[in-house]
Amino acid sequence: MTITSARLRLRLANLEDVPVLSSLMTVAIRDLLAGFLPPEGVQASFEIMGLDTQLILDGTYFVIEDGDEIVGCGGWSRRATLFGGDHSAGRDAALLDPATDAARVRAMYTHPAHTRKGVGRLVLEACEAAARAEGFARVEMAATMGGVPLYRACGYEDIEPFTAKTSSGYEVPLIRMGKSLAEAG
Repeated sequence: MTITSARLRLRLANLEDVPVLSSLMTVAIRDLLAGFLPPEGVQASFEIMGLDTQLILDGTYFVIEDGDEIVGCGGWSRRATLFGGDHSAGRDAALLDPATDAARVRAMYTHPAHTRKGVGRLVLEACEAAARAEGFARVEMAATMGGVPLYRACGYEDIEPFTAKTSSGYEVPLIRMGKSLAEAG
């Protein structure tokens, strides 16, 4: 799947993208969460966030390119894990049932120099279309405080706030959000 929007191009991620994606995620977490969390909260976020290579292997993870540069990424999942990277505790690879479960929107990151340029919206649209094509009627995510404004603007509604406790004891605030795909179709 390749989608273009002005200068932006969306494509499926591959394992060769992993080093660039990891670097992008580090910069995005460090810079974009700083306006929402204290320094210890930003640092703790690295424990619960990051790249989940299962999404790449499943063919459900996208990158956004501006020219030859990867400026954003994100994906969706048919698996039970709501959030977290390869290193995060509590992952669950069980497959979801499209008839009863919500697909997951996962690991959305935009390079700080490319925010407010449609990167996140392009990824969300691709995720929603792909999940809908596989029979899912709803999507859910665990949103960081930095992502909540975008997700609300794209039609996601708050389900419940919660925290993810890290090994340092810091509790990273998140909001479980969801959206009906029937509304978007």
